[in-house]
Amino acid sequence: RRCTDVICCVIFIVVILGYIALGVVAWVHGDPRKVIYPTDSYGQFCGQRDTPNENKTILFYFNILKCASPVVLINLQCPTTQLCVSKCPDRFATYIDVQASYRYRPDQWNYFRQFCKPGFNNPRKSVAQVLRDEDCPSMIIPSRPFLKRCFPDFSTKNGVLTVANQTTFKDGRGKTRNVTDLREAANGINNVLDARSVGMKIFEDYAISWYWILIGLFIAMMLSLLFLVLLRFTAGVLFWIFIFGVIGIIGYGIWHCYWEYDHLKGIPGSDLTVYDIGFQTDFKVYLQLRQTWLAFMIILCGVEVIIILMLIFLRNRIRIAIALLKEGSRAIGYIMSTLFYPIVTFLLIAICISYWAVTAVFLATSGEPVYKVMANQTLCKYANLTCDPETFNATNVTKLCPGAQCTFAFYGGESLYHRYIFIFQLANAFVFLWLVNFAIALGQCTLAGAFASYYWAYRKPADIPLWPLFSSFGRAIRYHTGSLAFGALILAIVQLIRVILEYLDHKLKGTQNSFTRFLLCCLKCCFWCLEKFLKFINRNAYIMIAIYGKNFCTSAKEAFFLLMRNVVRVAVLDKVTDFLLFLGKILVAGGVGVLAFFFFTQRIPVFAQEVPMLNYYWVPLLTVIIGSYLVAHGFFSVYAMCVDTLFLCFCEDLERNDGSTAKPYFMSASLHRILGKKKLSPKKA
Repeated sequence: RRCTDVICCVIFIVVILGYIALGVVAWVHGDPRKVIYPTDSYGQFCGQRDTPNENKTILFYFNILKCASPVVLINLQCPTTQLCVSKCPDRFATYIDVQASYRYRPDQWNYFRQFCKPGFNNPRKSVAQVLRDEDCPSMIIPSRPFLKRCFPDFSTKNGVLTVANQTTFKDGRGKTRNVTDLREAANGINNVLDARSVGMKIFEDYAISWYWILIGLFIAMMLSLLFLVLLRFTAGVLFWIFIFGVIGIIGYGIWHCYWEYDHLKGIPGSDLTVYDIGFQTDFKVYLQLRQTWLAFMIILCGVEVIIILMLIFLRNRIRIAIALLKEGSRAIGYIMSTLFYPIVTFLLIAICISYWAVTAVFLATSGEPVYKVMANQTLCKYANLTCDPETFNATNVTKLCPGAQCTFAFYGGESLYHRYIFIFQLANAFVFLWLVNFAIALGQCTLAGAFASYYWAYRKPADIPLWPLFSSFGRAIRYHTGSLAFGALILAIVQLIRVILEYLDHKLKGTQNSFTRFLLCCLKCCFWCLEKFLKFINRNAYIMIAIYGKNFCTSAKEAFFLLMRNVVRVAVLDKVTDFLLFLGKILVAGGVGVLAFFFFTQRIPVFAQEVPMLNYYWVPLLTVIIGSYLVAHGFFSVYAMCVDTLFLCFCEDLERNDGSTAKPYFMSASLHRILGKKKLSPKKA
């Protein structure tokens, strides 16, 4: 063994160091508080410790009618003053009414004043000037906090939209308005609030049923192990039962078509052709024609003949595929530690995802507050221009555009770092894809090395290394990091292109250019096929790397041509393996799912008293079913890697050896018998 693809290994290490540096720079410039805390019109965080807003955790909008929908309120800046408050309004009030009664009702003014700009306490200021300068809101309405923002407290009464049981309110500008003016905001808010209520109930269900979910997943793990062990004895039986079942079903279909064809004989109109009656929306019309059943019978007969001929001519290859499946079960039985290696891959991928997500958040929150002119007049030429809130009042903008304000817009900047944040986000995504693919490649190469050591052991299990999995992992890291990184790099480039194409497709979805949509669709399809092909090539290249220790390109070339020389065996083995493993996943997930259904619906009398009281019994049920399928997929992915490795070893064994004493076969006795050899060469003592 020697180090392979050293240049790519060096580049990979340098990229990892650069990725760490990018994370550090993002951590220095970013501030996740911009995501956690809402920001007022002055760029200050609501609820931030050691600031004047420490006890003011909620964002209040002066005129929520200017905000079209909750999506605008959450994601964009609403063109109205926004303040941090300690609580949302709980009553209707207008500045006009409060100003008129502040002398003999000071409590109303003191309550209303907490929703004005900090420090404003001049109820004598004219209403026009207050509204122009937006010192106070023109009105307040009963609201409740959601996503740390004050939203109107909508409800329905007898099918009528209300706010605090009222259908009208004063807008503070001399008009009485209907609460239906807030309908757009109301619909979105109520939907989100309903989703929040459902989310809380789901969280409660998880909190009281998590241990039963874990028990269900443990049962799924034991069933998966049991299925893999039983495949050694039942692989052939399961496959042939399925094949003969399909043949029987098709045979019944042929008989039924003939019966219908014969039964319609002599019935008026049944001898018409499909061409005679033309196109009919009611499919039952065609079932009254003898020609239809004759066509069905011919098609089913053709399918039946094809299946039988394939079984006749491919019977030996099918026997080899089943023997390899049994051999894979036997290999896993000798190297049981491989079943738990997917946990290592899962942890590596979880680390990559966490680092990518944190870096993306810090990059997204990098920047200084950017302020823009918010003008009430649509024709103001200064609208949406950047401004400085400290010097804004000294400019002539307020004279040319009465009511205009310099308010916080977003976080950004004009420095070199801020201009290239989008490029950094792309780099973050690309390196993330590279690292994830490397983690998967490392797992595949490690498992392939362990199972190859089983196949090439002349006396099984005596010649199997003591710690085959750990030895294979060490070889992959020490010698082949560059090769694994090279394969992962190629795949990451294709995946990044697919992500960009999906982004472009999303942005151009509303375009009317048919050619552009057609071109994007073709590109997406081509790169999807390319990704699937590369995953297939990479997987087999990693197996060859684990066996022979050559570089990636050489291993990929040798694996590809080896598979092409055995293309029929590859197709048969792939389909037989896919069927049996899919059947296993369905059996495990379905079996555990049925058990969980009877348990959570209290249909098992023995455990009826142990079932927790749930809001939605389908929450733990779906979790158990999906989790069971993923657990089975994790175990069976090891089994699939085992079968693929043994198959390549088997093909290499056939090409390099002839069964003589000088070149003995390393395959098992069952495979040797299927090939028609008389006997294995005598094994060494």
